[in-house]
Amino acid sequence: MPEQDEPDESDESESITAAQLAEQARAALGALARRTDLAAFQELLGLSQYAGECVGESARSLAEHGSWSQVAEATGTTKQAVWSRWRG
Repeated sequence: MPEQDEPDESDESESITAAQLAEQARAALGALARRTDLAAFQELLGLSQYAGECVGESARSLAEHGSWSQVAEATGTTKQAVWSRWRG
């Protein structure tokens, strides 16, 4: 349980838009990409894999609270294709 001085992550994520979160992620990824050290490159590789996992989680969540048709429309493909890829 968070201490009183620490913000609750769920409350914080509710006060920022998806576009703002994406902007922060792009900025962080761009900063890593501009670095010339191996550690930054390795972090980007790990984040790339994590981003893929998060896309799958988001697709399943959207389908659970909406439909696979919504996921298909967002990706520009068929419902069968998105279900096959991200059904979990």
